[in-house]
Amino acid sequence: MDPTRAAAQALDDADPLAGFRARFTGAGDDGLRYLDGNSLGRMPRETPAALARVAEQEWGRGLVGSWASWIDVGTRVGDLVGTGVLGARPGEVLLADSTSVDLYKLLVAAADARPGRDALVCCADDFPTDRYVVAGVAAARGMTVREVPADVDEGLDPAVLAGALDGRVAVVVLSAVAYRSGALVDVAAVTAAAREAGALVVWDLSHAAGAVELDLAAAGADLAVGCTYKYLNGGPGAPAFLYVRRELQEELRQPIWGWFGQRDQFAMGPAYDPVPGIGRFAVGTPPVLAAAAVEVGVRLVAEAGIGRLAAKGRALTALLVDLADAWLAPHGVALASPRDPARRGAHVTLAHPHAWQLTQALVDRGVVPDFRTPDRVRLGPAPLYTRFVDVWDALDVFRGVLEDRSWEGYPEERSRVT
Repeated sequence: MDPTRAAAQALDDADPLAGFRARFTGAGDDGLRYLDGNSLGRMPRETPAALARVAEQEWGRGLVGSWASWIDVGTRVGDLVGTGVLGARPGEVLLADSTSVDLYKLLVAAADARPGRDALVCCADDFPTDRYVVAGVAAARGMTVREVPADVDEGLDPAVLAGALDGRVAVVVLSAVAYRSGALVDVAAVTAAAREAGALVVWDLSHAAGAVELDLAAAGADLAVGCTYKYLNGGPGAPAFLYVRRELQEELRQPIWGWFGQRDQFAMGPAYDPVPGIGRFAVGTPPVLAAAAVEVGVRLVAEAGIGRLAAKGRALTALLVDLADAWLAPHGVALASPRDPARRGAHVTLAHPHAWQLTQALVDRGVVPDFRTPDRVRLGPAPLYTRFVDVWDALDVFRGVLEDRSWEGYPEERSRVT
């Protein structure tokens, strides 16, 4: 299939989410084909005003008195993330810290809840932070790590994972959407398999939240973490979220005992006594300004509806794959993601021996992807603001770069940020 640009335009004309594009800065006038929303989302137009309101009114005028409304910002915005994006129940999600810190907190708490078990399981091709945190916790506790192999393009085979589960496994750490290929894991099926083995699962939802349909409550998910600066458009360095199933909250005790997780925190008591509920997974002062930006982005996602966003994400990536097959494959570019749209998230990865040089050439021509090792160009059309013609135009530029071999003029040596 080789769709015309007119066909892509017709898809945009019929897109029920088309109006959201105008609610993002630069989405209609910066001339970019921005296909890196899976790394950093665009800024909502409402965000500067939200930040200014908190800075000028609540901080500038309200000063310390504004803590009356700030004190619960982590649970309040956490509930928006949970109910609007993740399919969680109220009181199961907290906005706090970074993804790495939240993963550490939940992993240690989960391991403590499975005494006598000495193994942690993760995926050998998972995001580095996840593997590093698992390795660090295992080293500190004298546990072993079982890194389950996965196909770098097709993702994790559930049967291979099942073979790694036994009575020694305390916790499994997995990404719902693989960061490199976009391969999608069945959250409910893996959770059920781990539970049968007596283990808990911590899901990393960083490349899933806001892009694919998640129903953590229906899936019976135990624990999850994720960032808010990708498809949730919370801005660079925005705080992460953590999810703990309601039935597990009183059982688990996280390892960083901070005063924001303390019962009656202003009593300044001598001993740590964690508050009931999701608040016990808080540590220190919440990032008030950053939370204001996250709230804007999450409300947009919730308004659009995760079902509609996921459907458009599948359609955008299907168009991308069709064009890559027709235009790029003859030049040695190979699909490095699952071909079935139902088996991938909202990004597609393409392999080529000179992917880094191709990435540089594309950026110079107004197409923004990113590079992932060893030889991948990763393209993330965020469904909230990416048009079908953006995908068509980006792949057309990609085709031109391959045909005229202009990529050869770019250095092979990679920069620090790719």
